[in-house]
Amino acid sequence: MGRKVMALEGNQAVALAMKQCKPDVVAAYPITPQTEVVQYFSQYVHNGEVHTEFIAVESEHSAMSACVGAAASGARAMTATSSQGLALMWEILYIAAALRLPIVMALVNRSLSANINIHCDHSDAMGARDTGWIQLFSENAQEAYDNMIQAVRIAEHPEVLLPVMVNYDGFIISHSVETMEVLDDEDVAKFVGEREADISLLDLEHPVTMGPLDFTDFYFEHKRQQLEAYKAVPKVIEEVGRQYGELTGREYGLLEAYRMDDAEVALVVMGSAAGTAKVAVDERRDSGEGVGLVKVRVFRPFPAKQLSDLLGKVKVAVVLDRATSPGAEGGPLYTEVRSALYDLDSRPLTMNVIYGLGGRDISLEHFHQIMDWAFDAARKGEVREPLRFAGVRE
Repeated sequence: MGRKVMALEGNQAVALAMKQCKPDVVAAYPITPQTEVVQYFSQYVHNGEVHTEFIAVESEHSAMSACVGAAASGARAMTATSSQGLALMWEILYIAAALRLPIVMALVNRSLSANINIHCDHSDAMGARDTGWIQLFSENAQEAYDNMIQAVRIAEHPEVLLPVMVNYDGFIISHSVETMEVLDDEDVAKFVGEREADISLLDLEHPVTMGPLDFTDFYFEHKRQQLEAYKAVPKVIEEVGRQYGELTGREYGLLEAYRMDDAEVALVVMGSAAGTAKVAVDERRDSGEGVGLVKVRVFRPFPAKQLSDLLGKVKVAVVLDRATSPGAEGGPLYTEVRSALYDLDSRPLTMNVIYGLGGRDISLEHFHQIMDWAFDAARKGEVREPLRFAGVRE
């Protein structure tokens, strides 16, 4: 097997992964900070390095619509977007998932207006959490590259057949250069294989109807089937992650437990902040304090059982959200974690920390402050401020 070490931006790494997966169709529209992904990919097409029908559409709504048509015809379809672009796809995101179309999309996470901001938070992905898409989150460019390749296998697995959204933080990952390991084109092509669609709109010998009127007679049943499809997804994600580990030495699961064996306090985080958080955890461990970290890689389907098994052993769980959920009792990740812990006989105290909105940096000092809050709650046996903000001017 061939591997090579390269220095790549996150967007370059994702574009390379797309090329290596050999999509039949890529339909996309530019938006910061995603634009580079399709720009780099279009160069691969222009240079004849990949035989893909590249469709430069007039909007993100059209991009997802084109991907739906291509995937329904049996093609391997991919796209990429960010922020307002994802919001413009909203209507079609639901259709792609409900029609069980294995589209793969790179989502370069960026805040939503207003006010206008082109930097990172997770409000775009969190807004799409109920559309029916599988959602993977990446800590760095290496994981974004690895997740894109695995996403194809996951989406096209015959027990899944659902679209997959690969998330990675705008600018922090997308435009930062990282030394990483990439695979040879042939190894990726062998790993993902060819798409073999059982149903195609272009199969004139076996005509089918997709997306017809579905009123009170069968709509409910079809939505129930869509929910049933999710039951197989965790197993497939873990299976693909193990096989990818055999290929690369980098195995992936639903989440990553970091120094959790004897933790008294646990941080729960998604995305690039996990890297900084691990350094802060190491520093506190060097001081003899029992703190660990759980990095949620798969947000949809949410790994409730695995998470509750880990967090049920700690005194305080601090859930960090890079998005808000106005009107809710905390951010999107926090409410999911609280729900996962509800049925435990012994539940940890929980805190929610909102951080990094609009690209605001979160530093080691911030993480140490957050852990101070958590240890204080552990000592007192109560959380007096369940919702707090890290790095915001009061």
